Amino acid sequence: MSESKSSIVRTRFAPSPSGHLHVGGARTALFCWAYAKAHGGSFILRIEDTDQKRSSDTATRALLDDLAWLGIRWDEGPAHDGCGPGEHGPYFASQRLDLYHRYIDILLEQGKAYRAFEGPEQLEAARAAARAQKRVYRYDRAALKLDRATIQRYLDEDRPHVVRFKAPDEQPVNVHDEVYGEVTVRPEEIDDFVILKGDGYPTYHFAVVVDDELMGVTHVIRGQEHLYNTAKHVLLQDALGFRRPVYAHLSLIFNPDGSKMSKRDKDKALRNAVRERGLERSPAMPHSSNEAVMSEEHWRSWLSNKDHPLELESAERLALALDIDLPEIDVKDFRRAGYLPEVMVNYLALLGWSPGGDIEKFDQQFLIEHFDLDRVLKSPARFDRDKLLAFNLDALQAMSTEQFIARLRQHGERYHPEYGRELSDEQFAMFAAANHQRSKTLDDPFRSGRFFIMSDDQIVYEQSKAVHKALETGEPNGYAHLEAVMPLLKELSEWMVETLERLLKRYADERADGKLAKVAQPLRIAVTGTTVSPAIFETLAILGRDAVLNRIERCLSNRKLSSST
Repeated sequence: MSESKSSIVRTRFAPSPSGHLHVGGARTALFCWAYAKAHGGSFILRIEDTDQKRSSDTATRALLDDLAWLGIRWDEGPAHDGCGPGEHGPYFASQRLDLYHRYIDILLEQGKAYRAFEGPEQLEAARAAARAQKRVYRYDRAALKLDRATIQRYLDEDRPHVVRFKAPDEQPVNVHDEVYGEVTVRPEEIDDFVILKGDGYPTYHFAVVVDDELMGVTHVIRGQEHLYNTAKHVLLQDALGFRRPVYAHLSLIFNPDGSKMSKRDKDKALRNAVRERGLERSPAMPHSSNEAVMSEEHWRSWLSNKDHPLELESAERLALALDIDLPEIDVKDFRRAGYLPEVMVNYLALLGWSPGGDIEKFDQQFLIEHFDLDRVLKSPARFDRDKLLAFNLDALQAMSTEQFIARLRQHGERYHPEYGRELSDEQFAMFAAANHQRSKTLDDPFRSGRFFIMSDDQIVYEQSKAVHKALETGEPNGYAHLEAVMPLLKELSEWMVETLERLLKRYADERADGKLAKVAQPLRIAVTGTTVSPAIFETLAILGRDAVLNRIERCLSNRKLSSST
């Protein structure tokens, strides 16, 4: 390893609680955690809620829950599910304002920072002028021309202002990165950036520098998008007399087509669906005669501005109304879709890191034993959902039946509680076992097995060539087989998989030339409405005698109604 194992290693993950945890953020947290554990150190979770307009307690709770679900447990940070707190708190930036202001005052006193009183309109006019002149905007330091008396008068008037850091004019900033090597940022690329906003909260750049120092962070591992921000952080560290942590930046995560994996992918999917269907007005919610997904004003505003994606709640409502699946982007998307947390951790670890030796499948302990920065890759990672799905399938199939039942029940309790209400423990165990080897995710059985919990009169028969062939062709046809097998099912003494299998196989031998499918497929359609289900014996056993007989009768009545019309 590039570093000797030592308890002084301290890493941190410092997300902004403005939405759900993106897989890129989860990958960063995983690498920070793995590096700390590999070196016998501590992993800190810190909530950078300095953007009061975008931060929320709901997002914070969701973020903590997602990390805990992945098994990325922090040594210090917000108390949650047995993790944290620690001795360097509080771990919310919004609760550390006194500390930030103390260091802001130091920079002001030393002339390394200054107050700037321009309003948003003035700054936007300056930016517009720069654009018109085709030059990069750089703050003109007009505030430095204010004398002390004017500044004091503005402060006495409570005039809104920010504090800017006075960046060096001539010296480039050199940063050593463990992944990208030596990085040099020219002085003209850094203007006098804001370190304290008008609302009294620090910017991200200032807060993380102060917190990293006070919390003893030794290694900063984060996404490549922060690489050039590091120059600002180094300048602040030098100005305040802070030490420099070791920096390592992780490559971006791309979709297979080379586009950046972004939360906007969901919005793109919604816009494509709306365009393909030619929708001009907001659709209604399912099972609602007049409740629109959103107001017409909101709808028109969204359609007219591609740069403003829908908020999460509206996006999910629209996806439900359009009956489409949004691409999984956030950890909660993959959790909801039925991926296993251990599979997610395994796959995330491969996004920008290589264990070597063509090894792809491993657990967290393997990651701890082998993770180091010298095998972090510079090239962008590609998020291959097919590969992740294959990993998940393999992991599910490797489980014992008992393990699968337990994991499926856990997923169902969280996302499909209606199954627990409608199926007995025995039925649910049969339902799980019947779906074990055919499921790629924990959500598959619930999505394909709705017919198990529907009332008998809710079954809708699929209008397809396969259904028509199974029910209406041949001599005798499927309907005739249903009529013939129904009394046998009524008289069956024990309604069990074994007895059902014996009965139907004997019927097939005697009445269907030994071809079980000739009776199994009509039965499957009668009880599910489709041509796809678990094995027919398990399907009938789970549904129970009454439901099976009611649904066969309904299917036959449906045939009679169709023929009479």
